[in-house]
Amino acid sequence: MQHDRQTQSDHPLRHLTAAQFMALGGDAVVYVKQVKGDSLGSILPDGDFAANEDFHVVVSADGSPLMIGDSQEAVVEWLQGQTLGVVTLH
Repeated sequence: MQHDRQTQSDHPLRHLTAAQFMALGGDAVVYVKQVKGDSLGSILPDGDFAANEDFHVVVSADGSPLMIGDSQEAVVEWLQGQTLGVVTLH
């Protein structure tokens, strides 16, 4: 099991520079990342997020946050109205 976790964390997409990620699709590609509320202060300093709650952040290829949802379902619903390719980070 430990080997599987290490293999996932060594996936090449995790090591792309911002320029390399942009080359994959520019504004057409986003990634979704699950984060704890206490990590969202760096994204939205004025936000009021419960520190231990999970949130899902949709981020553009240039690193700009596009949407923060309190559930995966909220993100999926938002993405359905968009014309974007999605890369999911685990």
